[in-house]
Formats: sequence, structure tokens, C-alpha cells
Amino acid sequence: MASPRHARSPGWTTPVAQCMAGTKPKASAPGPDLPRPGPEEHLDAHDSQSSNSSMTTRELQEYWRTQKRCWKHVKLLFEIASARIEEGTASKFVMYQIVVIQTGSFDSDKAILERRYSDFEMLQKKLLKTFREEIEDVVFPKKHLMGNFTPEMISERKLALKEYLGLLYAIRCVRRSREFIDFLTRPELKEAFGCLRAGQYTKALNILVRTVPLQEKLTSHCPVMVVPSLCAMLVCHRDLECPAEAFAAGERALQCLQAREGHRYYAPLLDAMARLAYELGKDFVSLQKRLEENQLRKPAPWGFTLKELTVQEYLY
Repeated sequence: MASPRHARSPGWTTPVAQCMAGTKPKASAPGPDLPRPGPEEHLDAHDSQSSNSSMTTRELQEYWRTQKRCWKHVKLLFEIASARIEEGTASKFVMYQIVVIQTGSFDSDKAILERRYSDFEMLQKKLLKTFREEIEDVVFPKKHLMGNFTPEMISERKLALKEYLGLLYAIRCVRRSREFIDFLTRPELKEAFGCLRAGQYTKALNILVRTVPLQEKLTSHCPVMVVPSLCAMLVCHRDLECPAEAFAAGERALQCLQAREGHRYYAPLLDAMARLAYELGKDFVSLQKRLEENQLRKPAPWGFTLKELTVQEYLY
């Protein structure tokens, strides 16, 4: 399958072309722009402006129509389905099972996660630092000196914690906050990325498949925040020799990125997708062309591969 010739700067070869020639692109040495741990993917005005400036009017109109669809508010319902007492190393504690369901339609991807009372307590402390006025009317169920493990107290606290999450979610700035989203997703994502770093791809995928749908619902106002997780799914599927599943995860990540060509995941993701497309017999030429055009518009030495980026997420 031969690729048509494209204009490129003298002496520059795309990573895909190097792959077809049997050579491996060299990663640049880590510098001050090393990606920070965790997906710090808030909207960046500079990236958006630089990428949109190269788009036609029709492309811009389609881009913003897609963005508006992405910004549609997803309504979630929180339930504390159960609670159990567990014996820790130094003390015992109650573990609460949280079920998160999207309202308005049948939700086949309901999320089930577990948190201790101390996790809720930590969330409250973090929110008070940033949203003290906004949550002043939200009642947090306080801990008692005695009787915390009686069936009556656990049942009462289940209802109180359910109401607490619902009230927080009703406040727009809180439900979109890093603190609230991290409370519901970070422990699972941290474990998944730890498994990815350890080469435990199947275990990482099992966690990501359960967590990413919830992350997507919580970040519908800013889809780019889920890109690292989708790229991690691509890496896991690819290293498990499931290229079709890897390509599907990559398509979802590209959809989230839209026209943000300045995003640090954009070029490595295009490179990985072009390689997968070539392996699957799909149209890799258009992906390669996008990658080349991106490099010509924003010349820079080739940096990290997609896997090298993803393994740096959720280190702390």
C-alpha cells in the first residue's frame, strides 16, 4: 500500500514513515515541558485559537456544533447501595458502595465504586477551600464519637451521604470541579495507570472499561479531560495485540480532541492511529497527512510516543 508524496521540510521524516522503513523514531530528552502527572486538560484558549485559525468557515461551524452537543448537561443520580464494616490495620471503618446512574434513559454503563467516610471527609475539606460560599448550605454528615458502626447509624449515614452527593452535583461549579471529578474517578484511574506502567494490560483495561464511561459523563463540558484515559485504553489494547479495539479507542480520543492540534496528545495519538490503520488495512494516508500538516504548521522536534505520555499520568 503506497502513500502519495506530500510536501515536507528537507530531511524530515514522519514517525509513520520511519515505522514503514523499519526504524524507530527517537524520543527527545525530557525537558521543562514534561507533562505533569494527572490529566490537567482544562480548556486552553491559546491552543484553541491556534488550531482554529487554520480551519475554514464550514469546518469551524461543524466544530462548534459538535462542541455544543458535547456541552449538553448530563444528569446523574447518586445512590449509596450498601455499606460494610471492614477491619483495617489500626482500626475498622465503613466502606460505602456508590452507584452512579444517568437519568432520563436506560443507563447500561452505570458506575459502581467504593469510598470510605474519610474519603467523603477529604472531599468536603477540599471543596471548602475553593467553594466555601457555594456549599455553605450543603450539610455534611459529621462523625460521632461513639456509635458509628451501629446498623442504625450506618443506615442514617447512607441516606445523608446520598443527599450530600446530590446537593454537590446540583451546584454547577462544584460538579465540574477537579475535586468532585477526582473523588469519583481518581482512585480507580490511578490504579489503572499503575497497572499500565507494570505491564498488567488486562487488569488496567478492566478498570478503565468500568471507569471511563463515568469520567465521560462527568466531563461532558470538557471532553478533552478524558483523552489520557482513552489513550491508555488504546495502548493496552495495542500491546495485547487487539488492534481493532485499540483503533476504536483512538477514534474516541480524536473525537474528544476535535481541532485542538496544539494539545500534547494530538501528534502522538495521530502517529499511533496511523500505525494501527496501516496494520488494519485502513486509510492511514489521511492520518499521516494530518500528522505531517501539524508538524509543518508547528515545527518541533518529535517528543514522546503515546505510551511514553500515558505512563506519566497519575503518578501521585
